[in-house]
Amino acid sequence: MDRLKQRADFLAAANGAKVNRPGFILQLRDRGDENPARVGFTCSKKVGNAVARNRVCRQLREIVRLSDATRLQPGRDYVVIGRKTALELSYARLSADFSNALAHDPSKKERAPQSQPRTRVP
Repeated sequence: MDRLKQRADFLAAANGAKVNRPGFILQLRDRGDENPARVGFTCSKKVGNAVARNRVCRQLREIVRLSDATRLQPGRDYVVIGRKTALELSYARLSADFSNALAHDPSKKERAPQSQPRTRVP
């Protein structure tokens, strides 16, 4: 697992699929190659002061490192954006939310087949 550090990579991931959870937002982007997955972490100043932002980012980094880093798919960029509510949530809850977010991958959803239009019988 590599880290995202360039602003352009974060902006590109922002145009991809998103999964919202109470403690974070997970953004996904398919790069189209087979290189290892890359992960970036960010928190805005809305989360709090530098101490609070760093606490949230450290906690999210550890969750990704320990819990489901093996489930990250190669050729994808993941951006985890910390939210203010992450300060109040337990580590176990954040970890479970991250696992569910990876399982909920919206970019894998297939569209449901459209049904045939109904015709009125006179």
